Amino acid sequence: MIRTFRYIGLLEGITTLALFLVAMPAKYWFGFPQLVPPVGLIHGVAFILYLLAMVICLWGRGFSGWEWARTTLAAFFPFGTFINDGLLKRKQVGA
Repeated sequence: MIRTFRYIGLLEGITTLALFLVAMPAKYWFGFPQLVPPVGLIHGVAFILYLLAMVICLWGRGFSGWEWARTTLAAFFPFGTFINDGLLKRKQVGA
């Protein structure tokens, strides 16, 4: 289950970068706002999926309170899910 969550975290991180590095610059620098709604929607769905999958995939897997907080906060910062992946990988190997 941790492996599944890691894939979802990767998806959430990629959609965050797509929104911040592709869609928003296209809107504000190049006057092309049409990318923001679809990319934003995809990112929003990925974000909600991340939070739901966190509870479903990680519950009962020996995560401390700090690890739960860190994994939750990772979704709120660019590159956060990528940085947190090392923790998830260690937990996956140890499981």
